[in-house]
Amino acid sequence: MREALFLRQNQARWQQYETQPTTNPDELAARFVALTDDLAYAQTFYPESPTTAYLNSLTGKFHQAIYKNKSEARGRFGQFWARELPLVVSRHYPALGWALAFFALCTALGALSTAYDDTFVRSILGDEYVNRTLENIRRGDPMAIYKSDDSTSMFLQITFNNIRVALLTFAAGITLGVGTGYLLFYNGLMLGAFQYFFYQQHVLKASVLTIWIHGTLEISSIVLAGGAGFVMARGILFPGTHSRTESFRYAAREGGKLALGLVPIFMLAGFLESFVTRHTEMPIAASLAIIGGSAAFIFWYFGWYPRQLQRRGITLVSSALMARS
Repeated sequence: MREALFLRQNQARWQQYETQPTTNPDELAARFVALTDDLAYAQTFYPESPTTAYLNSLTGKFHQAIYKNKSEARGRFGQFWARELPLVVSRHYPALGWALAFFALCTALGALSTAYDDTFVRSILGDEYVNRTLENIRRGDPMAIYKSDDSTSMFLQITFNNIRVALLTFAAGITLGVGTGYLLFYNGLMLGAFQYFFYQQHVLKASVLTIWIHGTLEISSIVLAGGAGFVMARGILFPGTHSRTESFRYAAREGGKLALGLVPIFMLAGFLESFVTRHTEMPIAASLAIIGGSAAFIFWYFGWYPRQLQRRGITLVSSALMARS
């Protein structure tokens, strides 16, 4: 949308907000939310424009009116995790859903290929890994490979690699999604082949209870990074009423926030893989608690919470107003 059209559509409303103040908490909240949306749009598409400066000033006045007697509960960093990132997720559920469906399909394909071709798992995981794992299974400790390295060096190596893969999966969205799709395809094949290989060796239960201690967070984050890549690809392919450049900038910014927001999750997954997964003798209840807790967090933070936050948009601000009055 050109700036002139953006002004024509909204200028009268902004002037009304400025010249006709209100003391009604719900109306004040609605105006504040509308202005923050307008400001975010202007900062994305007209960052150096007088329109953006005007909206920033006007939004600041409303912020002061709402929070002048209320101390800030959290800083910019806290706001990113509590509000900004979940709202990014809520705006892009279709892209995230496509990433999940495609990854699940590739995982099933990997398992099916392993079932019908004994050499497939070696082509995906490598002869060295397969041979070491078979030897560990014969010794009665199928997950011994997670005990072979020093915990600290393992943590640094795994975490760095996972973050690199996630950022690459997002950045590959610039190839119109082809690169992102390929990386999801390959990782899905690996997961399917990996798990079916353990099923063939009659140690599927041991693998699930061990690997998914860290895999729940790790695999979920890779899928989310793929969704971030598809967000960027969609911005290039389907600009809508915006120019392709404007649409790309907006989509890249949205996807980048999501990709960067996954970094702490990959760090936690790396910690679990390096310091916890190696304890294969832990009780089943402990393994299930970690796996279940990780899954619950993913479903809550990237599923339920963003929808609730989106629905509560105006109500959240209204509550702050009522609390200070």
